[in-house]
Amino acid sequence: MTTQGPGLHTHVLDTLGLEIAAGEHPPGQVLRTDELAQRFDVSRTVVREVIRVLESMHLVESRRRVGVTVRPTEAWNVYDPQVIRWRLAGADRPRQLRSLTVLRSAIEPVAAGLAARNATPEQCAALTACALGMVATSRGQQLEGYLEHDIAFHRIVLNASGNEMFARLGDVVAEVLAGRTHHQVMFEDPDPAAVTLHVRLAEAVREGDAVEAERLTKEIAVGALHELDVLAP
Repeated sequence: MTTQGPGLHTHVLDTLGLEIAAGEHPPGQVLRTDELAQRFDVSRTVVREVIRVLESMHLVESRRRVGVTVRPTEAWNVYDPQVIRWRLAGADRPRQLRSLTVLRSAIEPVAAGLAARNATPEQCAALTACALGMVATSRGQQLEGYLEHDIAFHRIVLNASGNEMFARLGDVVAEVLAGRTHHQVMFEDPDPAAVTLHVRLAEAVREGDAVEAERLTKEIAVGALHELDVLAP
C-alpha cells in the first residue's frame, strides 16, 4: 500500500540526496517519478515534493517529455547545509572537508577582525561563555558537548562581524564542525592548543583588537587543516 507523511518525505529526500551526492546517480541520469514512488512505496505527491526540494538545491532539473535529470556537480548549491551534510557522508569526505576548511580560512579571519570592531557587549559575553564551555568539555571525550559550544562560538563571530553575508555562512560552518565530529575526523579530545586559541580569540574580540583577532583565527584555521592532514589524508 502506498504511504505518505513527513517522515517518509524526509526518508526519501535523504536517501536520494545521499545517493546523488555519492555519485550513485551520475549527471545526466533520468529519475522517473513512477519508479521512485514504487521503490519507496510512497505517493507520487511525496516524490514530486522531494524533487522540488532537490531542484531548489540544483541537484536535479525537471523538463517536460524528459523527466527529472541529475545535474552536474558544478551546478549544485554547494553552500546548502543539507548538500554539505550529504557530501560529508560520502566517500569524497576528505576532499569536501578540506575545501570547506579552506573556505573558512579565507572568511573567518576577516569576520573575526570585524567582530573585534563591531561586537556588542552581549556578543562579547556570549563569546566568552562559549569559549569557557569549550574548555569545560575539552576533556573526557565530551565531543557532542564541545561541538555545541564550538558551533555557537563561530556563529557569534560571524554574526558579530556586522556583515550579513558572513553571518549567513553560520550554517555552513556548523555543518563542517558537525561533520568532523560525527564522522570521527576529530581527536578523542580536542587539541588543547585549539581550545586555548578560542579563549584568546574571545579575549581579543572583547578588547577590540582586530589585528590579534584576525591572526588568532588564521592560526585556528591552520590547525584545522593540519588535523585533516592527520585524520583525513
